[in-house]
Amino acid sequence: MIRFYFHPTPNPAKVALMLEETGLRYEVVPVDTAKGQQHDAAFRAINPNGKVPAIVDPDGPAGKPATVFDSSAILLYLAEKTGMLLGQPQDRADMLSWLFFIGTGLGPFSGQAVHFQHAAPAGLDYAVNRYRREAERHYRVLDDRLAGRDFIVGGEYTIVDISAWGWVDRASRVLKGAQEPLAAYPNIARWFQAIDARPAVARARKVGAEVPFKMERDEEAQRALFPSNYPAQA
Repeated sequence: MIRFYFHPTPNPAKVALMLEETGLRYEVVPVDTAKGQQHDAAFRAINPNGKVPAIVDPDGPAGKPATVFDSSAILLYLAEKTGMLLGQPQDRADMLSWLFFIGTGLGPFSGQAVHFQHAAPAGLDYAVNRYRREAERHYRVLDDRLAGRDFIVGGEYTIVDISAWGWVDRASRVLKGAQEPLAAYPNIARWFQAIDARPAVARARKVGAEVPFKMERDEEAQRALFPSNYPAQA
């Protein structure tokens, strides 16, 4: 059974959806990032970068255990393991391009937009503007891509849609202050509504719901979540 290291944030949510779509058996291993559990030596042995998600698959290639971290790597690994949600061979180049567009562009810039708009100290107007505008630019690229398309790559649902869903699901936080955050991106709105209606999404949303993750953003949480801001604690 796959061990799935989870916290209820966008990148682990992608993996939760992938696991539900594929029907693979898994157990959730909570990692409470507000308590700093991602920095524990046992978890760092799984992901040296100290981030969730990560998985440990006891039935990896050639029957040997496999450890995989980073949401894009996990999606690709699970798709190849199951032969599901990879799209058609002729779409391979597009699939890789758009998967990494999300993994290196839409996701990180959305994350930084959330951080500087919701968590950073006041007065960092340049950073707030920089990351908000870049997040909007990435949304525009994706919206243009989805014009006349049901899915991001080819003619079928793939891991690229799963990856984008994880972050677009948090559009209200990324695009803070927008009454209808997807109103300016009608193609994304249409696509998101269709993906979000999938039965596996409802199941994925319940993953880890019984775990009492810490929600307070006190000093302990700040030091755990942003250790580089506290060099003596890093």
